[in-house]
Amino acid sequence: MSKKLLFILPVYFLLCNSDIVKAQSLSANVLDSITKAPIPYVTVLLNNKGVITNEDGNFNFMLDETVQETDSLFISCIGYKSVAKPLSHFFTNTILLSPKAIELREVIVSNKNYTADEIMELVNDNLNSNYNFDYTKKRLFYRNSSYNRMVKTDFKVKESTIKALNQNFIDSIIYTVPKSNSYYTEILGDLYGSFEEDEQKLELIKASELYDKSKEMDMEKLEEKFNGIIKKNVRTDSYFKIKSGLFGTKLDADELFEADIDSTDIAAVNQEIERKQENNKKRKINFANYRKGILGKLLQNLPIHEDTDLYFIIKPRKYTYTLKEFTYLGNDAVYVLEFQPDGSADYRGTLYINADDFALLRADFENIKPVHSFKLLGVSTNTYLTKGKVIFHKQTLGRYALQYFETQTGTRIGVKRPLKIIEKNKVVKGRNKQNELSGKMDLVFTDIEKNELVVFDTKQINETQFNAFEENHNVLPTYMPKYDPNFWKGHTIMEPNMAIKEFTSSELE
Repeated sequence: MSKKLLFILPVYFLLCNSDIVKAQSLSANVLDSITKAPIPYVTVLLNNKGVITNEDGNFNFMLDETVQETDSLFISCIGYKSVAKPLSHFFTNTILLSPKAIELREVIVSNKNYTADEIMELVNDNLNSNYNFDYTKKRLFYRNSSYNRMVKTDFKVKESTIKALNQNFIDSIIYTVPKSNSYYTEILGDLYGSFEEDEQKLELIKASELYDKSKEMDMEKLEEKFNGIIKKNVRTDSYFKIKSGLFGTKLDADELFEADIDSTDIAAVNQEIERKQENNKKRKINFANYRKGILGKLLQNLPIHEDTDLYFIIKPRKYTYTLKEFTYLGNDAVYVLEFQPDGSADYRGTLYINADDFALLRADFENIKPVHSFKLLGVSTNTYLTKGKVIFHKQTLGRYALQYFETQTGTRIGVKRPLKIIEKNKVVKGRNKQNELSGKMDLVFTDIEKNELVVFDTKQINETQFNAFEENHNVLPTYMPKYDPNFWKGHTIMEPNMAIKEFTSSELE
């Protein structure tokens, strides 16, 4: 199982003169001027660097020493009138956007009225010219939110030759296992490379983990209890065969026990210190490499790539497109297309296409059927939920770069199999089977994973610069039992939602 206040702070700065704004932040809540409802996924740009509002319409923008009060903040969202005015004009922590009415006669692209299919053909024809596939340095923020829930936890003991390993003990383990858990991890860093999954280098700046560590401590106590029972009832030269139907594995008894270290043995203590330091170094490398792998997979799965699973752009023949309406993003006219599967494809959703250069500006998608399922010998998985959105913004050189990518995946996993744990010993004369625990397990749990990737700034680099850059893995995530609004102080991130802000570990209750 993976490991996996309140509204936005008021505007900090007071712009009373022409001095440079020094290392302060602009925080605000973006609302619909008519309904007063929060507007999520609004683009906020300042000096070609951008943030995006979260699902509650909140954003927080760090202002460094280069920012002047005369610099303009540009706020835009599809279907709304854009706001562009100097920083000195922002005095409250609420920004209202007005819906922008559409007049079809205003949308003049050429002397031809394009059909939905013709628009999609032009989108594909212009992919290489519209998007930046070269080497870049991206300042980004990534958040993973994981929600786990045990739906069913049954284990019936059929036979046990170790008295302490009985049904009551198994039930006590099942009772202690958390029925639900939430885990959040966040990183801020620079990602070097192209959109190819294996051409990425990551320099972490800061990282955090927010989860309930007390639930892990409960599991450690159970492990100690189980190991205590094993130590009293098995020989140290034994080994175990763990079988579940046709599957089996071998585990030496020595692997279950850790040798105690005599604190008076200086050499042993020093070795243990060196071991911990080496483990800490490996943890930093593994933490960075794992996140780099996730980021690489996310970038590779953007719908503008040929090998993506989200092929509603690349493979238009598998979908039916309908031109629903026109809207605006700033002063740019935008086609709004809906798409549905034509046959066996998996997704439906909405595409927003620039009517001038036929660039995909935004895509909202969701599956209409399980995108993956597996069932064999009592083990089953069902990915019943896959949805998300992707947003691109136009850079100063005219090509588009990724600004935001969100994916949400829900999976149901079931295990319904027999299980045997058999102790064997080759040293003992006679029958080498010593003890056995056998039973039947029936487990079901669900996992919902949400990935949010925000790219604040994209700078062009060349292949030589990419090859010359060396990763320096020196960051481990800081554990937090509850959300700390000061942890990311001084850094621009995507504002957390209310679930994160209100999260508190049970160890603090």
